[in-house]
Amino acid sequence: MIKQLLQFIRNENGDQKPNKKWNYIIILICLSLLLILLGKVFSPKTEETEESQPIIIEQEKEAAKNSSQQEQIRQTTIREMELSYEKQLTEVLEKVSGISEIDVMVNLDSTDISVYEKNTMTGKQVTDETDKSGGIRKVEDTTEDQQVVIIRQGDKETPLVVQIKKPEVRGVLVAAKGVEQASTKTWVIESISRVLDVPTHRISVLSKNK
Repeated sequence: MIKQLLQFIRNENGDQKPNKKWNYIIILICLSLLLILLGKVFSPKTEETEESQPIIIEQEKEAAKNSSQQEQIRQTTIREMELSYEKQLTEVLEKVSGISEIDVMVNLDSTDISVYEKNTMTGKQVTDETDKSGGIRKVEDTTEDQQVVIIRQGDKETPLVVQIKKPEVRGVLVAAKGVEQASTKTWVIESISRVLDVPTHRISVLSKNK
């Protein structure tokens, strides 16, 4: 194209070399064409980026929403279990002679913990290594891989649960009338410790005002 422009200018000038003015015009035309080509090359990517950005933001919002919902479900489940423990302890303590107006608060660390059956595959590899002094030593490399056992129940596949552990109890608080005596308070603490499998130092028993 540049040659054609130069030829056109020579014809106009009677086969003379183009002057500086025409040179500048040619340079400007070439730069304009170059900018147009660059704009066409990069504009689709920009449009794709602008179009994909709202999708990414929406996906991040959805992930954050799901995470928040899962945490709410977890906290709700923990609270339901705490209420169940509190009710059971209250019913037991109400049957004890001399104890009345019982309030119980239980704080759990988590929900029930499921323990799954696993297949363990162990591999062992022995290699000979030569040190700088020419000595040879054997090096053993042991690897272990565990996979959860999956069983089919109807149309679904579920992991095989071998044990469900109760959640760890962070602490227990009991407020009641009739626990003023040290022997009664000790009996209540030891009973709760055995029932919930919680250390005695995590149990507090307070006497209500008469």
